[in-house]
Amino acid sequence: MRVFVLIGCLCVSSMSLLAEKAQERLQEATAIFQEIMATPDKAVPQELLEKAHCVVIVPGLKSGAFIVGGKYGRGFATCRKSSGVGWGAPGAVRVEGGSVGFQIGGSETDVIMLVMNERGAKRLLESKFTLGGNASVAAGPVGRTASANTDAYMSAEILSWSRSKGLFAGVALEGATLRNDVDENKELYGKPLENKDILMSGMPVPPAAKPLIALLNKHSRVEEGSSADRKVNEKKK
Repeated sequence: MRVFVLIGCLCVSSMSLLAEKAQERLQEATAIFQEIMATPDKAVPQELLEKAHCVVIVPGLKSGAFIVGGKYGRGFATCRKSSGVGWGAPGAVRVEGGSVGFQIGGSETDVIMLVMNERGAKRLLESKFTLGGNASVAAGPVGRTASANTDAYMSAEILSWSRSKGLFAGVALEGATLRNDVDENKELYGKPLENKDILMSGMPVPPAAKPLIALLNKHSRVEEGSSADRKVNEKKK
């Protein structure tokens, strides 16, 4: 009987540790985004963030993992609510593979991606897709003075940036695969959900993700009367 009790305790303990890992990753994602946006001249342009349909943040992505196990890292995606104002509950993602230029001597690299249109947002609802294959991707511009109206930025479904050793710059993640991280979603939501069940579903934001969502709302508020609000009002009519 004691053996069964011990096994049960170990299982509960293991699940608790897994949950803590997911929560810690959300904390890292929040800290990364906050640090990057704290310096407007070297941040994701505000104009692009306000136009984005979804955001993907992958903290501490390890390029060396590609050589060992074929995995780069884990992160989270969140999309705007159906109203067009504010951000919804995050879904977990894994980033795997990628181009040679994405491997920087085994160092850890933080990655941010903005999904710029509805077609790109729908890709996040799939079990997996390839950047540069299923979805067009381009290196994003840096800083508030960067022009967000060039053809490359206007046509790309996804814009991407990386931060390594303090340097924040646009990077094209050609060939990298984004897939649902069902295990991580289970840790956050208590059941093995796919991202199609989370993103844009109206699901409540879990407590661990509230600081990240609050930060995204702070840096990408849509003022009343803006083009996004007008689109929402037009749909309601």
